Amino acid sequence: MASPFVAVVVAVVAVAAAALLLTYSLTSDTGAQRSRAVANLHRGGARVGERAQDEPQRSGLVGLSRRLTPTAWVRQLDRLLARAGRPAAWPLERILVTKLLGASGALALMLLLISRNPGSRLVVFGVAVVGLAWFLPDLLLYNTGIKRRTQIQKALPDTLDQMTIAVEAGLGFEAAMAHVARNSNGPLAEELIRTLQDIQVGQPRRQAYQALADRSPEPDLRRFLRAVIQAERHGVSIARVLSTQADEMRLKRRQRAEEKAMKIPVKVVFPLILTILPVLFIIVMGPGVINIIDSFSGR
Repeated sequence: MASPFVAVVVAVVAVAAAALLLTYSLTSDTGAQRSRAVANLHRGGARVGERAQDEPQRSGLVGLSRRLTPTAWVRQLDRLLARAGRPAAWPLERILVTKLLGASGALALMLLLISRNPGSRLVVFGVAVVGLAWFLPDLLLYNTGIKRRTQIQKALPDTLDQMTIAVEAGLGFEAAMAHVARNSNGPLAEELIRTLQDIQVGQPRRQAYQALADRSPEPDLRRFLRAVIQAERHGVSIARVLSTQADEMRLKRRQRAEEKAMKIPVKVVFPLILTILPVLFIIVMGPGVINIIDSFSGR
């Protein structure tokens, strides 16, 4: 009777220790973040792929998670963070530590369960749980990136219309972008503001537009930015480019809405077959089947 109780106590202690370590790692890295920001400013802002290699080795959980995570995986996480809008509460180091602690806690619990009741099914289940704990931050970032892409996709036609009106009223392209960004909300406005800030600190316009295209997960926005870059390079009227792109975006939005409407009947078929039709068959054919059974049983 004592061994199950001891196993439960050990499991609770392991989970509590993991929670305490996670809380400590999430709340005690403010000074390190400030130091990294200052170092990046002095270094000139290294690129994402170079930053993972150039930063010094850190101690503690952050350094351990850096060493245990492959460089290619770190770059992939940074790309997912960029597409998710880089939430301020979840920097790259915090995600790496969370992955390490989550997988370690899940592994400890699964080892305790397997030691009490070894079996192939429990081993497979334990591997699945540990893998889920490791990949859960990636899945959450990917889901956030998809939602953000949908928001940018919906806001892009209206934003281009507003920018077209502002340019035709006499504003320059950047002034129109700033006007629309200040009077809008959402991820697209945030990206426009960040692009304007890059230009204000001295980054060339083409590089700032290209950086926005690289950060954006939406192909329509990338296509629009490429058109803007080409128009600036060849001296084409930006008002004409904005008007053409706005018309194209509205057409694509209408086509996407029609496509979703055409998919609805196909998606309704399976719930209809699995849930509604069996009930209708029971209601319509049930009394007749009961009468037939009674008639045969009476004979």
